[in-house]
Amino acid sequence: MNHGGNIYQFARRLGCLPEQVLDFSANINPKQAVDLSCLQQVQLTPYADPNYGLLKQAINQRYPVPDGVGIELFNGASAAIFALLRRLQPKDLVLYTPLYGEYAHIAGELGCLVHNINRFDNLLADIPERSTIIFVNPSTPDGQLYDLHELLTIWQAADCTIIIDESFLDFCETDSIAGHIANYDKLYLIKSLSKFYGCAGIRIGFILATNAAISELNRFEPAWKLSSLDMAYMQQALENTGFIRQTRQQTTHLRSLLHQALQDSALFDKIYPGQANFLLARLADGGSGYQLQAQLEPSRILIRVCDNFEGLDKSHVRFAVKNEQSISQLVHSFNNVKK
Repeated sequence: MNHGGNIYQFARRLGCLPEQVLDFSANINPKQAVDLSCLQQVQLTPYADPNYGLLKQAINQRYPVPDGVGIELFNGASAAIFALLRRLQPKDLVLYTPLYGEYAHIAGELGCLVHNINRFDNLLADIPERSTIIFVNPSTPDGQLYDLHELLTIWQAADCTIIIDESFLDFCETDSIAGHIANYDKLYLIKSLSKFYGCAGIRIGFILATNAAISELNRFEPAWKLSSLDMAYMQQALENTGFIRQTRQQTTHLRSLLHQALQDSALFDKIYPGQANFLLARLADGGSGYQLQAQLEPSRILIRVCDNFEGLDKSHVRFAVKNEQSISQLVHSFNNVKK
């Protein structure tokens, strides 16, 4: 699945090292919660705890889990998505687009009847009864944060199975909908930890659902999905509670700088208001994101063209929130782009 540009392929084409690429295509926190030195004491000889007890405890402390709600861990949020949809085997799958391609891909593999609803144009469109709902909040690639209370009421009235993907919610000053799970046993919540904690190479995601739903899902899952190193790192990261406030403040500030850089470039006729760690912009006059990418290549800058998102085209490009120096380099490179 394409979560950003292929930084390794890009670097080979330019004849540079991957670490020399300024990667605006992958929306990963530019800072980490803990240093890798925390792994030095990890014991690799014994098998890891197949029940992930210490990691689940750290997750429970970071994300208060209501009574009657359980956790199933996965090797990343993408693995969680695939496992859950394979388990549910939905007949009718409602996708609120634009959104990333994992959901449509697995829907095709499972033979689901897909109903796309463009949330920009028709958020409250009718849905099939007893369908399975997919909603990403805050959304991607635009980062809009939605109040889901009205939609939850509509979906529950239609007896839908509801999957909410909150992979980017940690960047926002708002509450999760996890508290609703105890009151609706067909609600599933997906979380990713790698994006907020700046560790894309640590593949950990999880699903929250009722204990009964988690037990059923767990029946089909292998033991030891996560390595001892992955678990030890994430346990330490989750315990750094000060990192949450620091990251949110940092993201708000840097997102504002990035927005100003995009606006001042005069390359775009629309910059979507986002609350996550990225911004979506539309090139003016139907411009091509691939052409913009080519013009940024001499600066070794990689961006994300969003034409593989349902409802968007090659004029839509996404920029991850990076540090001030990286944004300054982007500004300088924009000055060399032909308008």
